[in-house]
Amino acid sequence: MYQILEELNKTTGVTGSLLVGDDGIIIAADLDTRFHDETVGAIAASITSTVDKSLEKLKNPHFKQVTIEAHKGKLFMADVGIGILVVTAEPTVNIGLVRLEIKNAADKIKAKESL
Repeated sequence: MYQILEELNKTTGVTGSLLVGDDGIIIAADLDTRFHDETVGAIAASITSTVDKSLEKLKNPHFKQVTIEAHKGKLFMADVGIGILVVTAEPTVNIGLVRLEIKNAADKIKAKESL
């Protein structure tokens, strides 16, 4: 898992990534040192849980990907089966490129999990 995160972090504008369980427990992390892995994991689990509950009310359960844009950066969260792939990025990152790289990483994670 760490190798997949390391490859993802080579994407221009990506500052870190981690894989976290739906309960917020860190599975693997390669995150920028200015962030605390456990804090980001807990926040991601909380956000995705809230999004899932909201989608259930719309009769469209289970999120695929959530993107949050803030002044100091972007946060991407994607369902990868065994948990949530979380990616932190600079504010000017190419969103389309990051989403493509997240899809590639998610495919690799899912393939490893099925072994």
